[in-house]
Amino acid sequence: MVNVLYFASFREMLGKASEQLPASHTTVESLIAELAERGENWKQALLDNQNLQIAVNHDVANRQTEIKAGDEVAFFPPVTGG
Repeated sequence: MVNVLYFASFREMLGKASEQLPASHTTVESLIAELAERGENWKQALLDNQNLQIAVNHDVANRQTEIKAGDEVAFFPPVTGG
């Protein structure tokens, strides 16, 4: 299993803070593609979002980062500051 976490506005947008999914993906990108099939909110938040922030096992990651069973994948909306 892979533990998937959704932070900040993604929690409200996607209706959940976390979930466990079968470890059937080898990259973050393939996981995102499957999640995007759930509907328009998922597609906008994860697939179409070019500023999506990703962490795998608490390390900064990108769409090409490899994942395996037991990993934690976290998605964060873009952060702005001032």
